[in-house]
Amino acid sequence: MYIKHLALHYASAFPILWQSEKTIILFFLFTFLSSQNHFSAAQKWVKAGYWYSGSDFPISDINSALFTHLICAFANVNSSTYELSIPSNSEQNFSIFTSIVKRKNPSIVTLLSIWDGQADTYKSILGEAVNSSVLSSMLAQSSYRKSFIESSVKTARTFGFQGIDLFWLWPDSTDLSNIGTLLDEWRATVDSEPRNSSVSKLILTMGVRYSPSLQSVSYPIHSMRRNLDWAHVVAYDYHVPSSENFTGNHAALYNPSSNFSTDFGIREWLSGGYPSSKLVLGMPYHGYAWKLVNPTDNSLGAPASGPAVTLDGSMGFRSIRSFIQDYGYGARSVYNSTYVVNYFVVGSAWINFDDVETVRAKISYAKEKGLLGYNVFQVINDDNWALSLAAQDEVRQGKRSWLWLKIVLPIALISILLASLMFYYRSRIFERKGKP
Repeated sequence: MYIKHLALHYASAFPILWQSEKTIILFFLFTFLSSQNHFSAAQKWVKAGYWYSGSDFPISDINSALFTHLICAFANVNSSTYELSIPSNSEQNFSIFTSIVKRKNPSIVTLLSIWDGQADTYKSILGEAVNSSVLSSMLAQSSYRKSFIESSVKTARTFGFQGIDLFWLWPDSTDLSNIGTLLDEWRATVDSEPRNSSVSKLILTMGVRYSPSLQSVSYPIHSMRRNLDWAHVVAYDYHVPSSENFTGNHAALYNPSSNFSTDFGIREWLSGGYPSSKLVLGMPYHGYAWKLVNPTDNSLGAPASGPAVTLDGSMGFRSIRSFIQDYGYGARSVYNSTYVVNYFVVGSAWINFDDVETVRAKISYAKEKGLLGYNVFQVINDDNWALSLAAQDEVRQGKRSWLWLKIVLPIALISILLASLMFYYRSRIFERKGKP
C-alpha cells in the first residue's frame, strides 16, 4: 500500500505517466525491495577472533584489519571474592592490547574474555561437564554475582576494553538454569553504568555449546536474547584424541550419521527461538591428530590409540601446514564436502582440521543462515593469515553481488520504464492517426 501511495504521488506530479500506473508501481516496488535487501546485506558482519595472552605471538603481529572485533583471553575469577583478576604475567599485555590493535584498525572493537577457571582440565565439547567451577559457585548467590559483575565492568574499563565476553564451555544443567539471572543482572549493571560521552556502552557476548540443550535443560534463550549483543557457538572440539579411541571430525559442518555437527546445533538454536541476527559461528584455527591402530585403516571412525604428533593431539593450523609441507612437494590435505572438513593422513597419523576450502564453505553457510558473523579460535594459529583472508574474501563475495545488483537493477528498471513510455507515446500517436 505504501508503494502504491508513493507511486500515486509521483503520478499526480507527472500526469502523462499516469497511464503507465502499473509500470510506475512496479518500478517503485523493485527499487524499494532492492534498497531493503541491499541494506540488509550491507549490514556490518562480525568478524571476531580470540588472542591468547599466554602465547608467544606478539599483539603487534595481529592483522587487526581482517577483523571487526578482537577478544583478549583470559581473565580469571577469584574463588574467594568472585572478582575478576588478570594473571600477573599478562597484565602488561592486557593493558596495551586495545591501543596496539587499533593502530592497524582504528575501528576495531576489543573485548575482555573471562574463562571458567578450568584451563587445566580438557574435554571434548560433547563430553560430560567437569566438576563444579568457580563460575558455578558464583552463580549460586546474589552477592557473589554482584561482585563478579561489578568487577568485570571495572576491569574492562580499567584495561580499555569495549566489551566483555564469557567463555564458558562446560556449564552443567544447574548452571544453565541460573545463567539467565546472571545475564539479567549483568545487562542492568552495564546499562546503568555511569560513563562519559567519550566511551560507548560495553557490549556483552558469550560462548555457548554447539547445541542449546544439555541433558533435559536448555540455555535461557529468552534472557540471552534480551541481554547479549551476540552469542558465538563453540562449533568445534566435538571429538578429541585425548578422550576417544577412534578418529573423529572435531568441527564437521554436517554429519549424515549423527547429530554431532555444527549444522544440527545451529538449527537447534534457531528453532529454539534464538535470532540468527545475534548468533555468531565459531570456527577453529586448530585441528587434531590421532594415532591409528592400523595405518591401513584410516577411515573416519577408525580405531586409534590416542593423540599423535603432540601430547594431546592438538595442532594449530600453521603447525599442520608445516607438518604437511615437511612431506615434500605434492603433499596436501583432502577436502571432504560431505562433512565439510579437511584430512591429512600419513603413516599412523590421522589429522582432521579446517583448511581454506572448509572456511569458505562455513562462511557461505553462515551467510545462508543469516547469522551475524563468525568468531575464530584463535588468531595466533593462522598461517600467514590464509584462513582469515579466505573468510574475508568469502564475505566480500556476497557484498560484490549486492553491489552488482545495486548498479544493474536500477539500470534495468529505468530501461523498462523508458520502453514503457515509448510504447505509450507510440500508442497515442497511432490513436491520433486513426481518428477521422
